[in-house]
Amino acid sequence: MTYQLDQPAQPRRGRTARPVGTGSAPHFGSLPLGDPTGGSDGIRWREQVDGKQLYPRVAIDRDVVLTMSDGVRLRATVVRPANRFGQTVLTPYPAILNINPYNRVAIDALDHALHAPGLSKALQTASASMDGAGTGLEGLTTLTKTLSGGVLDVFGINRNLVRSGYVQVIVDVRGTGASQGKWQILGAREQADSVEIIDWMTEQDWCDGSVGLTGWSYSAINSLQAADKRLPAVKAVFAVEGCDDIVRDIYITGGMPSAFIPTWLSVVNLLKWLPNPSSPVRDVFRGDTARWLRDRLKSPATEITSLLWGFLTARDDRIFDDPYFDERDPVVDRIEAPTFTVGAWHDLFGRSATGVYERLQMEPGRKQMVVGDGYHVDVGSGYGGKFAPPRLDVLERAWFDRWLKGHRNGIEYYGPVTMLQQGGAWTSGPSFPRPGVVTQRLYLTDAPSGTADHATHDGSLSASPVDRMSSLTVHPDARGAVSRDMTQVTAGATMIFGRSFTADARFQERGGLSFTTAPVDESTTISGPMNLRLNVATTAHEAIWAVTVNDVAPDGTSTVLTNGALSASNRALDPSQSTYAADGSLLSAHHYLSRKRKLPVPADEPVRIDVDLVPTDAVLEPGHRLRVDVYAASFPRYLTVVPDLIKARGRRQRLVLDPRHPSHLTFCSGGSW
Repeated sequence: MTYQLDQPAQPRRGRTARPVGTGSAPHFGSLPLGDPTGGSDGIRWREQVDGKQLYPRVAIDRDVVLTMSDGVRLRATVVRPANRFGQTVLTPYPAILNINPYNRVAIDALDHALHAPGLSKALQTASASMDGAGTGLEGLTTLTKTLSGGVLDVFGINRNLVRSGYVQVIVDVRGTGASQGKWQILGAREQADSVEIIDWMTEQDWCDGSVGLTGWSYSAINSLQAADKRLPAVKAVFAVEGCDDIVRDIYITGGMPSAFIPTWLSVVNLLKWLPNPSSPVRDVFRGDTARWLRDRLKSPATEITSLLWGFLTARDDRIFDDPYFDERDPVVDRIEAPTFTVGAWHDLFGRSATGVYERLQMEPGRKQMVVGDGYHVDVGSGYGGKFAPPRLDVLERAWFDRWLKGHRNGIEYYGPVTMLQQGGAWTSGPSFPRPGVVTQRLYLTDAPSGTADHATHDGSLSASPVDRMSSLTVHPDARGAVSRDMTQVTAGATMIFGRSFTADARFQERGGLSFTTAPVDESTTISGPMNLRLNVATTAHEAIWAVTVNDVAPDGTSTVLTNGALSASNRALDPSQSTYAADGSLLSAHHYLSRKRKLPVPADEPVRIDVDLVPTDAVLEPGHRLRVDVYAASFPRYLTVVPDLIKARGRRQRLVLDPRHPSHLTFCSGGSW
């Protein structure tokens, strides 16, 4: 049979629809909508990656120099197919581009480690077989399973992909690695570099004129940026944990800086001081070493001082949503090349996988989304399992084979929306949110639920608002350092310390206000965006609010499903960018987060805030409950700049439960509450 997508999405903004899977021959196979493994097609994709390749070896040139239009020399590695004697194959093939700032020295070291004789298969086998679920080693084995999930092939040198008939180009971002110039952190000049690199690639005799863009994290963002330029040569994108709203995802979530950013900046700034060891003598004689050192001395610690100045004074524009960020966010709705996006519900860029998919202006099939239940550094963990999606290197190969080589392999019929439902299993379906969910509203009340005696206050989530006014006080504390917030901001690293950092929020809840529903009677789906409206007051002139929405098991385990935060002075909403349900309910709040849009916070006078929560997908099993936790802080996930900290000093924050201004959670669900 020939497969067709069920009810393909209609094109928007006047664009002409392109039929999914056009080509010279129909696709035959056994891939039903709803199978996250890919069915028999998925088996064939894996066999193509793990089986014998077209060429036995690769030839790697680690000393390629690319001169940009402004004279800056970028350094690259080019990987080409080779015969059994190591001779480079002369046949032109599609080229895959990966531009990242993490220094090709690190990528080379990873390549050598993973392809040492006998080591690669041993590492993959060992990582796939280790399973510490339910033990103190659960977090550690989740991390180690990343090795067998295929993401390192997307991040670095993918020898199997090249041996199958591709050329791979890996470039150090300007100002990082061995490349000259000043690191611009995804800025306009760096984006111009991407365009020039792609043009250079298509002019080489080893490239057949088709280019694919790939990468993990920074290089995924870079790929989305390059794709929005609509270069004719770019035929496909495979972006793992990219981002399209750097401000709201990580830089200043809810108006508060993230502890991740200074840590990450420090790592990249340190890595950029490692010289290229593959051609040290040639670099000296060509003058590259001198130019490289000159550029490093001009910008020894890019943006570290400005970030520190902004944190101490709030006088740097990068502490706010500024044109600085507008220049750097990919314009996703301009992308025309087929795009596969991969994310995780608790990734640093948690909202981006669903956001990118939603904003891509193309029919499902040409766009695909896979979202797991994990963090940033463990992406791909568990992929390739019995009921899970294929490994990331398998999906990448199938995606590029389809759109760069025209193979009728069925990848466009996969998904198009594949998600690991929190509390449930992997599923594939036609859309996110899931079909059948409707807008729901639950109100925060002070009536005890009997399930959270450990919290500062045990309240209820109810279908009806309160009928009398009350005020609940909450104080900032440091319990957020042992929480899922902490694991998210460390990109997943602290998961190795146990369930309090991943699966059980009861320690953190001791410092918060908890509001819990009655147990559900049947499996209840939650899918899509959500918003928490709170009526709050503070004794100071600034307040920090952090929120989680949790699944509470019958044994009391409280697992965070999603989170959000907002500083009270940043409560101004941009209605044109916010999302509303058909009945007018606010589902996704978009705050301005700009200097001129900050609002005064009156002392001891209640104000309304809308806390934007990361979209998610979950199922509550019978006997489970839904819980909202409200905190006065979550350090270090959300930091406070010093001027705001001074305004908030000695504060007492209050949640005011007022029948005239009810606090409530708005979300999408398939059940009745």
